[in-house]
Amino acid sequence: MAIARKRQVSLVDTKYYHCISRCVRRAFLCGEDRFTGQSYEHRRGWVEDKLGELAKVFCIDVCAYAVMSNHTHLVLYVDDKKANRLNDKAIVIRWHKLCKGTLLTQKYIQGEKLSKVELIFFNQTVKQYRERLASISWFMRLLNENIARRANKEDNSTGRFWEGRFKSQALLDEAAIAACMAYVDLNPIRAKMANTPEESDHTSAQVRLICAKEGKQPKQLLRFAGMSRQIMPKGLPFELKSYLELVELTGRAMREDKHGHIDNMTLPLLERLNISSENWLKLTTQFTRVFHGAVGRPASQEGYCENLNRKRRANISNCAKLFA
Repeated sequence: MAIARKRQVSLVDTKYYHCISRCVRRAFLCGEDRFTGQSYEHRRGWVEDKLGELAKVFCIDVCAYAVMSNHTHLVLYVDDKKANRLNDKAIVIRWHKLCKGTLLTQKYIQGEKLSKVELIFFNQTVKQYRERLASISWFMRLLNENIARRANKEDNSTGRFWEGRFKSQALLDEAAIAACMAYVDLNPIRAKMANTPEESDHTSAQVRLICAKEGKQPKQLLRFAGMSRQIMPKGLPFELKSYLELVELTGRAMREDKHGHIDNMTLPLLERLNISSENWLKLTTQFTRVFHGAVGRPASQEGYCENLNRKRRANISNCAKLFA
């Protein structure tokens, strides 16, 4: 039985989540249909463009992504503190970029004075908008709905485009975040669609590498903040250079002409996360196979399950084994 979304998201424990959306049956998100010969490659741009648009409006940052032939992978960071800091006008303006709003919110933006009764309903609406702007469910809803409508219109089709609601995994600590991001960024290499991260089109790794050549970090992605700041800061808790080197080395270990392990060149990031090279390779090649719920070390799992009143701890044995 599927777990209710509110029982999967606990911002007290983590603000990082891995989201996966899959197309229904043989529907193509991107790629080329071998039976008809029709190409859907241009749809990858749809996803990337919409991701950028939503990230500018929502109080949610994109950490990593990969647009594959029939599914998408996203690693998101929920900045609920930012949503709470924004004033009412900023919240309404942001929401109007996504939807029309209500007569009251339109009236407010136009500078018209609201009566006391109208103000009560207006405040309730703003509170709702504030919550939605920090909601993964609303972010994924507007992303997937837009792509589905455009794809159905292009295919002259109707009905369900996505397999169902998106799947969500909580990433409870730095180790889980690093493993999941590398897993997402290396998707094209595992699928033999690319040979290197810089050739992996429509991935966050490629975008970061392009910007890294100019000594910059991409504005459309959550920046790397390093380990010097507090635990789980606003900004990925690693150095950009270490992460990119780790992705590159992991990609080399997955090549068919290499042994299935990372060489003796152990990177500082792995040492800090205290993960063995053998376990790291399994984490970054089989992440969604071995984990089907919240991911993190056993200690991180305890607080997460306690805050959500969940007795059953999914993945506890795999987490204990692979993050050891």
